[in-house]
Amino acid sequence: MTQLANIKHIVCIASGKGGVGKSTTAVNLALALQKKGNQVGLLDADIYGPSQPLMLGVKKGRRPRIKNQKFMEPIIAHGIECSSMGFLVDEKTPMVWRAPMIISAFNQILNDTLWSDLDYLVVDMPPGTGDIQLSLVQTVNVTGAIIVTTPQDVALLDAVKGMEMFLKVDVPILGVVENMSTYVCPQCGHEEAIFGTGGGQRLSDDYGVEVIGSLPLNLAIRKHTDEGNPIVASEPDSAITKAYLDLAENLMAKVSLLDQQAGSTPKISVTDD
Repeated sequence: MTQLANIKHIVCIASGKGGVGKSTTAVNLALALQKKGNQVGLLDADIYGPSQPLMLGVKKGRRPRIKNQKFMEPIIAHGIECSSMGFLVDEKTPMVWRAPMIISAFNQILNDTLWSDLDYLVVDMPPGTGDIQLSLVQTVNVTGAIIVTTPQDVALLDAVKGMEMFLKVDVPILGVVENMSTYVCPQCGHEEAIFGTGGGQRLSDDYGVEVIGSLPLNLAIRKHTDEGNPIVASEPDSAITKAYLDLAENLMAKVSLLDQQAGSTPKISVTDD
């Protein structure tokens, strides 16, 4: 028994390295997709360092309800369904596990969560190109991946690895998100490209993939995320939220195009004539 058949589209939010704001992007994108009228779930695939329970403001110690001694009901936060290893262990408990145990735990969370009929399941991937990434693409039909990077060259080097991994396993790249593109001083309004400029566009040019989102470096994003009240939920009319809504709109357009292409695949029929 699995609830994955109830999900129309599975979208991976990935990066080649940590620290580029991948999880923050994932949670705000999930909320933005919901604001666009979709039924949305969020899967926290980072077994070693799950962060979505904190970002979604789920109270410490809250556990998912278990059905038939196996299946978990997703926890609802800000109107989206969420499943995470962080709901099953104490936040101070380190996951000192070897790869087979990590893969087993991930597959259980993925397959044994009682997802509703979802338009999108947003998967917050762990950094890198390891076991979880391979296990996911080998287990389910992934609609596509979004690569999150910052403009700096060191981040781009790792983003390329993430891009190459998905291409090798035939997962479409839906687009690049350049996070922390610019910083606007809240006091004087001066805008500064702290991490450099054009990094996402260079990655886009090299691989023929569009930059579908450009997100600012802003204190409010970090503050609201740490408080468990992501900015898309807490400041729905802000310019920052509009950037996430634009990202959601661009993602939906990419997925719609993939659906159209899949539906237009020619069918060959053989007759006796």
